[in-house]
Amino acid sequence: MAVPPTTATRALAANPKNHAIFAAFIAISSLAFYKTLAALVRYSLSDGSSSHIVLIPFIAFFLLYMERQRVFAITRTSAGPGASVMLAGILCYWLANRNFFPSEGNWPLSLETLSIVVVWASGFLLCYGLTALRAAAFPLLFLLLMVPLPETILDRVIYALQAGSTEVSYWIFRAVGTPVSRDGFLLTVPGVTIEVAKECSSIRSSIALFITCLLAAHLYLRTTWKKLVLVVLGMLLSVVKNGIRIATLTLLSIHVDPDFLTGRLHRQGGFVFFLVALAILAPVFFGMEKSDKRSASPAPPAV
Repeated sequence: MAVPPTTATRALAANPKNHAIFAAFIAISSLAFYKTLAALVRYSLSDGSSSHIVLIPFIAFFLLYMERQRVFAITRTSAGPGASVMLAGILCYWLANRNFFPSEGNWPLSLETLSIVVVWASGFLLCYGLTALRAAAFPLLFLLLMVPLPETILDRVIYALQAGSTEVSYWIFRAVGTPVSRDGFLLTVPGVTIEVAKECSSIRSSIALFITCLLAAHLYLRTTWKKLVLVVLGMLLSVVKNGIRIATLTLLSIHVDPDFLTGRLHRQGGFVFFLVALAILAPVFFGMEKSDKRSASPAPPAV
């Protein structure tokens, strides 16, 4: 017996030509921008703060597939607006290759990647129209996370993480009764002085936590302010969990074994404290999700 197609399957089947054109557009544009995309992959694999970049396009297009029923419910070709956006993306790419913007600090790669995202979005607009573009806003905007931050901006982010982590660590030492003095990013406790250096900013796990909260908010929460709160809490917790990490390793080195400051937990323990942050966020997230489900459920009929 034939299985009737689902609504999501019909949404895909209703646009076979558009899907084929869009897939071809992504493939051809990827070949056209091969040099930039290859440089982006190399950068992502060599820089710890950008290791997430190679995964972003796959996540974004998977989100489009997951939400195909809603995204492709109403589609129509939009050649004019699509071509205009495409020209804007190509112009930005051309300017990035003509030294119109600063050539140092990773600006060219950032601007070239941004141009590619704009061109891909223009292809979507051209194939499916403005209504579908609005429905696919989150997956398409999510592609912006594949744009590497210029070094000047990245340094400021890392500096903020350093400052916040140092402050949190300082107050943890005070809270547990450990004598501590602070001089910039230097924390001195009995027997040891530690520096919260750039390498201790935990930028990689902070980005991972931000992306996790962003996806969880989009997939499971309906209320805009709750989505915003979850993402902001994730950003704040990225600082708190790193402060907990620094204080924990330091206290273990004082009271248990000095090797904790240079051992495996120091080098590879970021994932452990990432899970700690998720455990702290979990009650808030589940409470928000439950609240959204209650507000979305239909009211009982009046008697």
